[in-house]
Amino acid sequence: MTANPIPANSTPSLISPDVPCSSIPSFPLKLGIMASGNGSNFEAVAEAIASKRLNAQIQAVIYNNPGAKVAARAERWGVPSVLINHRDYRKREDLDAKIVEIFRQFGVEWVIMAGWMRIVTPVLIDAFPNRVINIHPSLLPSFRGAKAVEQALASGVKITGCTVHLVVPEVDSGPVLMQAAVPIWADDTLDTLHDRIQVQEHIILPRAIALAATQQQM
Repeated sequence: MTANPIPANSTPSLISPDVPCSSIPSFPLKLGIMASGNGSNFEAVAEAIASKRLNAQIQAVIYNNPGAKVAARAERWGVPSVLINHRDYRKREDLDAKIVEIFRQFGVEWVIMAGWMRIVTPVLIDAFPNRVINIHPSLLPSFRGAKAVEQALASGVKITGCTVHLVVPEVDSGPVLMQAAVPIWADDTLDTLHDRIQVQEHIILPRAIALAATQQQM
């Protein structure tokens, strides 16, 4: 019997690359956030901005589910939020065209998909070339698509994590900006593993936004 050398309540991780948020352009990045649910990643970005770890402004939040908690979080931070219910649009392209329209009205330059549970199309991607960023709860290219945490648990792998990447038309396939590894414990449930992955998402998302901006300036 092999003992687990790491306490089960700890959250070890490996983040790569370890790029500080300070290495970004001196002017604020104008961000538009897309979220479908709780909005904890939106708040992680807002907190990074408030603590001067990320030089950016959140121009607006778009959410697609009525009652999504991200709207209340945005209100607390004084950020405008707009409900664009995907159920009102026959085609994904029509939904994305409306998102582009709203973000342009708010002067958005970078789009951050922070828990956006819809597949986006070239209508959105091409409107913000190389400036659409997504966070996904796995170490891509493993476990693409929906229910990535469930996939990791079911597969029997011992390490999973999260990935921030640029968005391309193929789902969860764009260039990787940053990743954080999270171990899977023998007694993990969907909730415990998801919670530990989210801790790392909140760390790497602001850093990856900074990294993407830095790379565009090189």
